[in-house]
Amino acid sequence: MTICYVDSPVGRLAIEADHDAVTAVRWATAGERSRDEAASPVLKDAARQLDRYFARKLKRFDLPLAAHGTDFQKRVWSAMNDIPYGETATYGGLAMIVGSGPRPIGMACGRNPIPIIQPCHRVRGAGGREGGFSGGKGLPTKRQLLALEGVILL
Repeated sequence: MTICYVDSPVGRLAIEADHDAVTAVRWATAGERSRDEAASPVLKDAARQLDRYFARKLKRFDLPLAAHGTDFQKRVWSAMNDIPYGETATYGGLAMIVGSGPRPIGMACGRNPIPIIQPCHRVRGAGGREGGFSGGKGLPTKRQLLALEGVILL
């Protein structure tokens, strides 16, 4: 595993990769320091794409991903990747796509190892409810990511 760090409007992010694919994006811990290892080409590309996303110049990530999870979780994460920039879907809507119920969708979203790139922040509850968000500072981070994309929150 290799790792690189990106400072972003939602906090310092740690991007992890194995071989030639991104495996995780997580919020770096307070005492975590950058390692003196050469970032792989995929990490450099992921950092560049995240910087462009936060600058509102990138609307769809184009990275090789290797998220570790169950087959069900991978189906949910794949469906999330189809939610366009600046739009949202509901847990129930994704449940219909993958043939499940809304609660398992929420659990799969909460276990998304590659947030932002796999846009779990774009998934909301029925009737415009926010739902949850497991990254950064929770719902404030989800709101910030949606606002960055121009989503009007009610």
